[in-house]
Amino acid sequence: MTDLTKARVLMIATDGFEESELMKPRQALLDAGARVVLASLKMDPIRGETAGEKGAAIPPDALVADMDSGDFDALVLPGGVGNPDRLRLDRRTVELVQEFFDDGKVVAAICHAPWLLVEADIVDGRRVTGWPSVRTDLANAGAAVVDAEVVIDGNLITSRKPDDIPMFIDAIKSLLAEELEAAVE
Repeated sequence: MTDLTKARVLMIATDGFEESELMKPRQALLDAGARVVLASLKMDPIRGETAGEKGAAIPPDALVADMDSGDFDALVLPGGVGNPDRLRLDRRTVELVQEFFDDGKVVAAICHAPWLLVEADIVDGRRVTGWPSVRTDLANAGAAVVDAEVVIDGNLITSRKPDDIPMFIDAIKSLLAEELEAAVE
């Protein structure tokens, strides 16, 4: 098991997140010892979805507006259709994505969440993947889009769908462990 006890991970989500894409990576990171903070646009519990049906609700730990990328080692963005569509309209969320990426920290986005990467203007010249309906947007933003379970390009991790979550989690844990090791050396 990967030891991430020194890792600090920010997850950003709002209503309409794909339940499994938030809950499973979050739990896996917590199980590996990481400190995970879930930030949202409001402090009310946010509700997920599964296959278009309402899913579980989870209370956020903090507001996106109060987050500082300097306090974290990685950013994880779950998908769902409504979640990234709402988040990409929030200036601070987009700034955080840019800050994490520019600082060389791990940025991981699954399913529809790569929309946030497009909005943050960080996919030009990068290899990425995402949900099929997002791929045209990624390509139009200059990305080299591939159909793979997980694509890692530098500090950027992208994945396609809920079926890919185990590989997505492994990629996050592995790259985060590498980054933490490199920071110690």
